[in-house]
Order: sequence, then C-alpha cells, then structure tokens
Amino acid sequence: MTTRPPETMDAVIADGRGGPEVLRVARRPVPIPGPGEVLVRTRATAVNRADLLQAQGHYPPPPGVTDVLGLEFAGEVAAVGEGVEPSCIGDRVMAIVPGGGCAQYVAVRRDHLLPVPGDLAWAAAAATPEAFLTAFQSIVRLGGAEAGDTVLVHAAASGVGSAGVQIAREVGARVIATSRHADRLARARQDGADVLVVGDGRFADAVRDLTDGRGVDVVLDLVGAAYWADNVRSLARLGRLVLTGMVGGRRTELDLGPLYAAHATVIATTLRSRPTDEKAALVAEFTAWGVPRLADGRLVPVVDRVLPLADVADAHRAVAENAVVGKVVLTTD
Repeated sequence: MTTRPPETMDAVIADGRGGPEVLRVARRPVPIPGPGEVLVRTRATAVNRADLLQAQGHYPPPPGVTDVLGLEFAGEVAAVGEGVEPSCIGDRVMAIVPGGGCAQYVAVRRDHLLPVPGDLAWAAAAATPEAFLTAFQSIVRLGGAEAGDTVLVHAAASGVGSAGVQIAREVGARVIATSRHADRLARARQDGADVLVVGDGRFADAVRDLTDGRGVDVVLDLVGAAYWADNVRSLARLGRLVLTGMVGGRRTELDLGPLYAAHATVIATTLRSRPTDEKAALVAEFTAWGVPRLADGRLVPVVDRVLPLADVADAHRAVAENAVVGKVVLTTD
C-alpha cells in the first residue's frame, strides 16, 4: 500500500458493561506502529467468546492495551515502524492481538504476523489465528500429542474445537469429538474426528468404552468446571488435560485421587496474556507447520457467517446464543 493511512478509523467499543446492546462502532485514531511493529489495514476480523466477556466487564484487556475489542484479524500491511523493512508493505497477513482487532487498522508486532496463503479468502483468514494457534498450542506444544495417541476434543463444533480436531488428525492421532448438540457433530466428522460423542458433562463412560478401558492421552477442554470430573476419568495413564476455556464455570470440587492414580498432568493455557516473545515463538512454529497445511487445504477454517462491522451486535448475539458452527466473521471494508 503506497497511500498514507487516514487519521481516523471505524472501531468497535463497548459503551459500559453488558451484552450486544452496549456495542457500537466509533471513530478512533489510527494507531501508529512503534519499533518492531507494522500497521495493518484489516479486511476482516472474527468474534471470540473473550470479546463477549470483555464487553460484560469480566475480561478486561491487559494494562496498556486498547479498549477496542477484537483478538484477531486479517488484512494487508499498510505501513511499518522503526526497524521493520518496508518491503513487507502490501503483504497479506493475519495475527492475534491482545485487543484492537475489531477495527479498520491495527498496529501489531512484526513477529506476530502469519502469512495468508494466496487462495485463502479474507473471511477464512480472519477465522484462523485465535482458533488454530490456541489449538496448536494446547494439543501439540503443551499436550504433546503425536501419532498413535488418542485425543479428546470438546466443543468440537466451535472454532477452537474444529481446529483442534483437524490438528490432532494431522499429527496422526485418533480423535474423539464431543458436542452438546448432536446435529453439529457432522462438522467434526468432516474435520476428521474418528468417533463422535454427544457430551453433556457425562462422557467418561463412553470414552472408556471407545478406548477399551485405557482412556485418552490428551484432552482439549474449552468448557471448564462442568467437565472436570469426567475429563479426569477419561485420562489414560500419563494423560494430559489441557484447559483453555471456562464457559462451563471456573469452580468445582476436586478429588485428587484419580489424578495421582493416572500420573496425569493438568495444564491451563491462554494466549492473550502470554509474553510477547512466547507468542512470537508460537507464531513461528505454526507458520512452519500449519500455514502449508492451510495453503493446500489440509487445515480448513470454519466460518459460520460473515457480517459487516456495523452488525457487530448481531454477531455477538449469535455467539452468545451458541447458534454458530465455527467462527462469526466481520468485514471491515
């Protein structure tokens, strides 16, 4: 891009605390990229549950981060900050950010950018970073899943769940997918799940039966407290339970005995508050492993619907009502 960026842009903010009714599109100054950063003209962004929690006042941005909503985006590099070669201007990119993604321009660290493969549409690209980086971090980097393992993926029709099923399949694992909605499990089958289970918090018996009593090596849990007991019962010896969501609550009563019996590991992870260097390392690893798979179609971002930025309240409402399979994307043009 050779034209000078404008001084102001459209950005989504929350006026007070609440649901979709507090959201509005406001005019905000276009950010100025600092050292090591680039300015991206966004083309699309995706809605995450964290955005809903932030609007409700339950998940404030880290200190120093903008109050503009949005944790991911896709677009074109429009300008660069000090220390960044201008040859990247015009590149198609996507990224995670701790805030500010739901806007027409975003300033982001250069080493947090992933390239957008040539044939990937903007909507699909915007639906990729948060879901696939979260799932890759949880299943591969922390969970250590590998060929021959069995991986249990909850909320398999969600953005992270769908990405998790595909990533587990790609590393050669057997995948058991759950959803509370039987009609949504067809998507998990399409993503590569080997076995489907309707999960309502009581799934451990089915998992044990499906694994001949052994249990699973890795659990990707986006639900939280409501699934704790059955998650632990589902683990094989030396199994890893990776927690990356709390839509089912954050408090539960623990029986530590089964964890000791299984010699199990429990890992909690989130991307938003991770140090920037850790995010850069994750981005670099997924760029090498995952972007080629996005390019040739082995990994496919799931987009439920695409709406204009002005319809952000409708987008949040759809996510809040669990009325989507995959991601809701907002275009920012």
